[in-house]
Amino acid sequence: MRIALILEYDGSAYCGWQSQLSGGSVQDALEAALSKIACDDVRVVTAGRTDSGVHAAYQVLHFDTQAQRPMNAWVRGVNALLPVSIAVLWASQIPDDFHARYCARERRYLYLLSNHAVRPGLCHGKIGWFHQTLDAEKMQTAAQMLLGEHDFSAFRAAECQARSPVRNLTKLEITRQGDLIVFELRANAFLHHMVRNIVGCLIYVGKGKYPPEWIKTLLAGRDRRHAAPTFPAAGLYLAGVTYDAKWKLPGFVEPPLALVLPKIGRLA
Repeated sequence: MRIALILEYDGSAYCGWQSQLSGGSVQDALEAALSKIACDDVRVVTAGRTDSGVHAAYQVLHFDTQAQRPMNAWVRGVNALLPVSIAVLWASQIPDDFHARYCARERRYLYLLSNHAVRPGLCHGKIGWFHQTLDAEKMQTAAQMLLGEHDFSAFRAAECQARSPVRNLTKLEITRQGDLIVFELRANAFLHHMVRNIVGCLIYVGKGKYPPEWIKTLLAGRDRRHAAPTFPAAGLYLAGVTYDAKWKLPGFVEPPLALVLPKIGRLA
C-alpha cells in the first residue's frame, strides 16, 4: 500500500532533507524509524528537498510498504523512534497514483526575519536577522516585479540541478509585525536557494542600497553574479504544499506564520 505522511522538523541540526552517505539528514532519520515500524527497508519520496538549516512546518511525502499496520503506528509509533526535532503530524493510506512531488501544484515558503539592532538569542536558529532598519514598503514594491512566470536564473544557486530556470511565482507578500518581517512566497516549484536569494536581494532594496526597480533589472539580466549573496537558512520554513482536493490531504495554516507564533519579547 502507499502511505502519505505530513511532517514537521527543526532543520538546525541536519545537513538538509536529502539522504547523505555520511547520514545526518532528515530523510535518513525518518527512513530509519519507518523501517523499524515496517520491519523492512522503507524509502520515501518528498514534495521538496530542504537545505541544511531549513525547517518545515508542512512537509509532504509518500512511501510504499507491504507492512499491515494501523495508521497510528505511522504517527505515534514512528515519532517514538524519531529525534525530538522531527515529528510526523498525519498519516493516511492514499491511492497508488498519488506522488508527493509530481502531484503537488504549489509550494509555499515563509522566511522569518528579525529586523532589530541586536541579534536574537531565544529564537536563534529559528529566525533570520538583519540589523539595519528595512523599508518593508519598498521591498513589497520590488517583490511585485517578480510575480508571474519568469526565468529566475539570477536567483538560482550555481549548483542548481533543475532542467529549467523558469518558475511561476504566484505570491510574494511581505508582512511586518513590530520587529518581525515575514516573507511569504508561493510558486509551482522553486530553484535551489531561490527563496534565500530573493530575500537577500529584497533586503538590499529595503536598506536602500538599490531602488525597487533593481529587481526588474536583475530578473532581465539572468546573471546570479549581479545579485545579493544568499541569505542565511535559519529563518526559512517549508510551510505548505498544495494538492488537488481529491487527495484529501489536510490543509496547512493559511495566515503568515508570524501571526500564529508566540509573541516573545521584542518580537511582540
